[in-house]
Amino acid sequence: MTATPASTVLDRVLVLEMVRVTEAAAIGASTLIGRGDEKAADHAAVEAMRAALNELYMDGTVVIGEGERDEAPMLFIGEKVGAAQGKGPKIDIALDPLEGTTICAKAGPNSLAVLAVAEEGNLLNAPDVYMDKLAVGPGYPEGIIDLAKSPTENVKAVAAAKGVAPDEIIVCVLDRPRHADLIAELRGLGCGIQLIPDGDVAGVIAVTNPDTTIDMYMGQGGAPEGVLAAAALRCVGGQFNGRLVFRNDDEKARARKWGIADLNKIYALEELAKGDCIFAATGVTDGSLLDGVKRRADGTLTTHTVVMRASSGTVRWVRGEHRRSR
Repeated sequence: MTATPASTVLDRVLVLEMVRVTEAAAIGASTLIGRGDEKAADHAAVEAMRAALNELYMDGTVVIGEGERDEAPMLFIGEKVGAAQGKGPKIDIALDPLEGTTICAKAGPNSLAVLAVAEEGNLLNAPDVYMDKLAVGPGYPEGIIDLAKSPTENVKAVAAAKGVAPDEIIVCVLDRPRHADLIAELRGLGCGIQLIPDGDVAGVIAVTNPDTTIDMYMGQGGAPEGVLAAAALRCVGGQFNGRLVFRNDDEKARARKWGIADLNKIYALEELAKGDCIFAATGVTDGSLLDGVKRRADGTLTTHTVVMRASSGTVRWVRGEHRRSR
């Protein structure tokens, strides 16, 4: 993996600013944990993230957001954010203010507030459709995975590179009916499968953390989340393949609207997130990657955030205490 040059646009100050943005969204959503209202939790996270973004000195554009303008009154694709429109650094933003809305509503694990930023034009403008995803962590030969090949072929390739039998590989898969054939094929190989109810950004990132014991991520999830996960892998290493999945002509038309010409293209990692990137995620609920927001008896809120940068390869874990103003 070649070194990524540092961006002159993504100032070091922005690294910490991104932490503040995801912290704000996580704290906003935290008041709705376990309340059973997905929309209210998502709305709280969106409002908090938007307000935090609009305090930053930048000319930002949301390229991955809550949907298109008609569907999402806040943080829609194409929305301009930042306090320096027309004069600040031009930055593209991919975001999911509450990744795992159902998880948050049910107080399950791995709900996150997630954000990635890059220089203008360096993040794929992915339409809000499904994406076939395939990911492994760092340390494997380049090209070890290939979405054009079968799950069996990919598992065997990773197992051979790792020096183990295929039945020692553990694969993370979203627990959805559409994955029944994939799960059956993996079980036929004897693979261990970690089924997750939601939150496939966390699922993809899990392949980079040896403590999770997850070797691969496979399956179909949201394309916007694929770009966010790719930005994270750009910072910490790993490989990713993504291919957009279209269920009807309307979805194909939306893809063409955002400049997607080849509807069958398999995207490699650097085609989804190029150049220098900053990725940040704050836990809303406790999970394998991050602790969730906690409220102490005195009203102080604690947060747990990971923030990464591609050019430096730096990963910072930030624990915050947010005290009520007197």
